[in-house]
Amino acid sequence: MTTLTVLAKRLGPIRGRHPWVFSGALKNIPEGLASGEPVELVDEQGNYLASGYFNSYSQIAVRLWSWEKVEVNEEFFVEKIKQALEIRERFVLSKLTTACRLINGENDLLPGLIVDMYGEYLAVQFHNLGIEQWRKEIVAALKTVVKPKGMYERSDMRARGIEGGEKKVGLLDGKVPKIIKIKENGYIFAVSIIEGQKTGFFLDQRDKRAALEKYVKGKNVLNCFSYTGGFSVYALGGQAKSVVSVDASESALQVAEENVLLNKFAEKKSEYILADAKEYLADRTVGDFDVIVLDPPAFVKDRHKIQEGLQGYRKINEMALRILPPGGVLVTCSCSTHVSMLDFRFMFSEAAARAGRTVQIVETFTHGLDHPELVAFTEGDYLKCLFAVAY
Repeated sequence: MTTLTVLAKRLGPIRGRHPWVFSGALKNIPEGLASGEPVELVDEQGNYLASGYFNSYSQIAVRLWSWEKVEVNEEFFVEKIKQALEIRERFVLSKLTTACRLINGENDLLPGLIVDMYGEYLAVQFHNLGIEQWRKEIVAALKTVVKPKGMYERSDMRARGIEGGEKKVGLLDGKVPKIIKIKENGYIFAVSIIEGQKTGFFLDQRDKRAALEKYVKGKNVLNCFSYTGGFSVYALGGQAKSVVSVDASESALQVAEENVLLNKFAEKKSEYILADAKEYLADRTVGDFDVIVLDPPAFVKDRHKIQEGLQGYRKINEMALRILPPGGVLVTCSCSTHVSMLDFRFMFSEAAARAGRTVQIVETFTHGLDHPELVAFTEGDYLKCLFAVAY
C-alpha cells in the first residue's frame, strides 16, 4: 500500500475525520498512482493517520474510508455495508417502508458510492473513477449482505464528467424490472430505477412528505415540480380537499397519476398539469391554493452561479407567497449543495419582503435518517426544507 505524508500544518481536517484530503495537504504525490489505489496517510514523523484511496491528481487527491489500518478487499466492503444496513434497519426500514438510501457516500465511509434500496432491488452509483475501481468487490459485497434480486447502475450523474469519467448505465447483477413498487410510510409508489431521475425516487424527502400531512386537511394543495407525485400522495392521504400536481415532464405526471391510483385516491380531486411551474404560478390568483409545495431541481449546479440560482429560488418563492391567503402554508425546498441553509433562509426573507408578507418558519428539515452526515463533512450538506406560514 502506498504511503503519503501529510504536512504538519494540514493535519487538522484529517484528525477531525474529514473524508477529503486535498493535494496541497500532501508533501508529495508520486507519479504513476492509479485512481482507486489504496493509500495510507502518515504525519511527517511517520505516525499513521488514516486510510483511503487515491482519487486523482486533481484537487481532491485522497478520499478516506478509515482511521484505522485496514486491508482493502471484499470483506472490507462487506463490513462497511453491514454497518450502513444496520442503521437503516434500526431507524427506517419496516413493513410500511421498504425503500431507503443504503450507502450515502462519504457519510457512510464509502466515498463516492451511492446505493439506494428499492425493495428487493438496488440502484448503484459510482461517482468517481477511484471508487469505480472497486466495482467487483462492492457488487460482491452487496450480494453477500443484502442479497438483492437485481442491481442496476445509474452512474450518469454530472459529477462523473467533472472527474473525467464516462457515464455508465446498465445491469450490474440479476434482473431489474422496468417498474418496482415500493412502500413508504404505508403508501405505495411505482419507481423506475432504469428510467427515473437520479436513481428513480427522491428518498431524501420521506420525512418532509410525512410532515406535510398535518397541514393539508380540507385544504387546496399545489405541488410544483411534482415529479412522480410524492408530496401529492401524502397530501391526499392527509385528506386534502384537492391537489394539483405541476411538472414539465409528461412521463413523470403519468407516474404521479398512477401513484395516486395505487393508493386508492381515485375518488379524490387530483389534477395533473403539464407546464413550467414558474409560468403556472404566474397565472394564479390569491386564494387559489391554501398550501403550496416548491420542490424544484437544483437551481445552483456550479459554485460560480450561486447568485443566479438564488434569484431563481427568490422568484418562485415570491410568486407562491403572493397567491397564498393569510395563514396559508408554503413548503419550500432546495437541493443545491452550493446554497447554505443561511443563504436559503436569507433568500426566503427577501422573497417575503418583496411579496409584502410576514412569514413564520414552523418546521425546518435537512436530511432524512437514511442520509446520515459525518459531522465534519459539511460539503455533503445539500438538502434544505422550510415549512412556513404566511400572513
